Amino acid sequence: MEKLKFDANGLITAVVQDDAEGEVLMVAWMNAKAIRLTKETGEAHFWSRSREEIWRKGSTSGNVMKVVKLLVDCDQDTILVQVNPSGPACHTGEVSCFFQELRD
Repeated sequence: MEKLKFDANGLITAVVQDDAEGEVLMVAWMNAKAIRLTKETGEAHFWSRSREEIWRKGSTSGNVMKVVKLLVDCDQDTILVQVNPSGPACHTGEVSCFFQELRD
Protein backbone atom coordinates (compact mmCIF):
# COMPACT_ATOMS: atom_id res chain seq x y z
CA MET A 1 0.00 0.00 0.00
CA GLU A 2 3.01 2.26 0.37
CA LYS A 3 3.18 2.76 -3.42
CA LEU A 4 -0.39 4.07 -3.73
CA LYS A 5 -0.69 7.72 -4.74
CA PHE A 6 -3.31 9.27 -2.48
CA ASP A 7 -4.43 12.84 -3.20
CA ALA A 8 -3.80 15.80 -0.89
CA ASN A 9 -6.78 14.70 1.24
CA GLY A 10 -5.44 11.18 1.65
CA LEU A 11 -7.97 9.73 -0.82
CA ILE A 12 -7.74 7.53 -3.88
CA THR A 13 -10.39 6.94 -6.54
CA ALA A 14 -12.10 3.54 -6.38
CA VAL A 15 -13.92 2.17 -9.42
CA VAL A 16 -16.31 -0.61 -8.40
CA GLN A 17 -17.02 -3.34 -10.94
CA ASP A 18 -19.34 -6.35 -10.85
CA ASP A 19 -16.92 -9.28 -11.04
CA ALA A 20 -19.34 -11.61 -12.85
CA GLU A 21 -20.92 -9.14 -15.28
CA GLY A 22 -18.03 -6.72 -15.83
CA GLU A 23 -20.36 -3.73 -15.39
CA VAL A 24 -19.06 -0.61 -13.65
CA LEU A 25 -21.33 -0.14 -10.66
CA MET A 26 -20.05 3.03 -9.02
CA VAL A 27 -17.10 5.29 -8.35
CA ALA A 28 -16.18 6.17 -4.78
CA TRP A 29 -13.24 7.24 -2.67
CA MET A 30 -11.06 5.25 -0.30
CA ASN A 31 -8.47 6.24 2.25
CA ALA A 32 -5.90 3.94 3.81
CA LYS A 33 -8.31 2.88 6.58
CA ALA A 34 -11.09 2.04 4.09
CA ILE A 35 -8.66 -0.09 2.11
CA ARG A 36 -7.48 -1.85 5.26
CA LEU A 37 -11.06 -2.54 6.41
CA THR A 38 -11.99 -3.79 2.94
CA LYS A 39 -9.07 -6.21 2.96
CA GLU A 40 -9.74 -7.36 6.54
CA THR A 41 -13.50 -7.91 6.19
CA GLY A 42 -13.85 -8.83 2.52
CA GLU A 43 -16.60 -6.23 2.20
CA ALA A 44 -16.26 -2.89 0.41
CA HIS A 45 -15.61 0.14 2.63
CA PHE A 46 -15.29 3.70 1.35
CA TRP A 47 -14.70 7.25 2.57
CA SER A 48 -17.72 9.52 2.43
CA ARG A 49 -16.56 13.00 1.46
CA SER A 50 -19.92 14.51 2.40
CA ARG A 51 -20.15 12.86 5.84
CA GLU A 52 -16.39 12.73 6.34
CA GLU A 53 -16.45 9.18 7.65
CA ILE A 54 -15.84 5.57 6.64
CA TRP A 55 -18.88 3.66 5.43
CA ARG A 56 -19.39 0.01 4.64
CA LYS A 57 -21.38 -0.35 1.43
CA GLY A 58 -24.73 -1.86 2.36
CA SER A 59 -24.67 -0.93 6.04
CA THR A 60 -28.07 0.76 5.71
CA SER A 61 -29.47 -0.70 2.46
CA GLY A 62 -28.35 -4.27 3.01
CA ASN A 63 -26.74 -4.26 -0.45
CA VAL A 64 -23.32 -5.40 0.72
CA MET A 65 -20.50 -5.80 -1.79
CA LYS A 66 -18.30 -8.85 -1.24
CA VAL A 67 -14.84 -8.09 -2.58
CA VAL A 68 -13.34 -10.58 -5.02
CA LYS A 69 -10.19 -8.67 -5.88
CA LEU A 70 -8.50 -5.28 -5.49
CA LEU A 71 -6.42 -4.12 -8.45
CA VAL A 72 -4.42 -0.93 -8.82
CA ASP A 73 -3.82 0.88 -12.11
CA CYS A 74 -0.40 1.43 -13.67
CA ASP A 75 -0.10 4.94 -12.16
CA GLN A 76 -0.98 3.64 -8.67
CA ASP A 77 -3.67 6.36 -8.30
CA THR A 78 -6.88 4.38 -8.88
CA ILE A 79 -8.15 1.14 -7.37
CA LEU A 80 -10.45 -1.27 -9.21
CA VAL A 81 -12.66 -3.02 -6.66
CA GLN A 82 -14.12 -6.17 -8.19
CA VAL A 83 -17.17 -7.29 -6.22
CA ASN A 84 -20.08 -9.68 -5.97
CA PRO A 85 -22.93 -7.29 -5.12
CA SER A 86 -25.89 -8.50 -3.06
CA GLY A 87 -28.19 -5.88 -4.58
CA PRO A 88 -28.26 -2.59 -6.45
CA ALA A 89 -25.18 -0.37 -6.13
CA CYS A 90 -27.02 2.93 -6.57
CA HIS A 91 -29.00 4.62 -3.82
CA THR A 92 -31.80 5.13 -6.41
CA GLY A 93 -32.30 1.37 -6.66
CA GLU A 94 -30.60 1.09 -10.06
CA VAL A 95 -28.10 -1.74 -10.49
CA SER A 96 -25.36 0.75 -11.43
CA CYS A 97 -24.92 4.43 -10.64
CA PHE A 98 -24.27 4.85 -14.39
CA PHE A 99 -27.79 4.61 -15.79
CA GLN A 100 -28.30 8.15 -17.12
CA GLU A 101 -27.16 8.91 -20.66
CA LEU A 102 -25.45 12.28 -21.10
CA ARG A 103 -27.34 14.27 -23.70
CA ASP A 104 -27.04 17.76 -25.11
